[in-house]
Amino acid sequence: MIKKEINIRITEVANTEELTAEERELVLASQEMTANAYAPYSGFFVGAAVLLGNGEIVTGSNQENAAYPSGLCAERVAVFAASSRFPGVPMRMVAISTKTSAAEMSHPVAPCGACRQVILEYEELQQKPIRLLLSSETGKTIIVERIRDLLPLAFSGKALRNTRP
Repeated sequence: MIKKEINIRITEVANTEELTAEERELVLASQEMTANAYAPYSGFFVGAAVLLGNGEIVTGSNQENAAYPSGLCAERVAVFAASSRFPGVPMRMVAISTKTSAAEMSHPVAPCGACRQVILEYEELQQKPIRLLLSSETGKTIIVERIRDLLPLAFSGKALRNTRP
């Protein structure tokens, strides 16, 4: 039997003032997008902003639907929009912000498994890490240097390529 250990390194800052100007701008864009979320069922508003290698910022917000599986998370909205508008341009960072109508969100929320999988696909495609900035309403931010750190035993296109005749 072989035992292995998986370590995840994150950085946590108390408020956005501890971020670089570029990071603050991206977090602010994601926070602003929470106002564009369509979340009448959950009351959970998510905004995302993607910083591309060409300096462009592409945003998205979660979009719910009465037929629940038909909705889409903010992260995937933003990442898919970035990929379709700027094909081949690397994604450097993704900022994700949340708020809810029930209470102030004092702790950042990480992306769901589906969003982690989607972002990982782009990280592998571009062969460069995609940095995540997870921000709360109070400004507390968790920085993850690459999406793979949140999905260490991920399924990827490599597995599919290895099964082709």
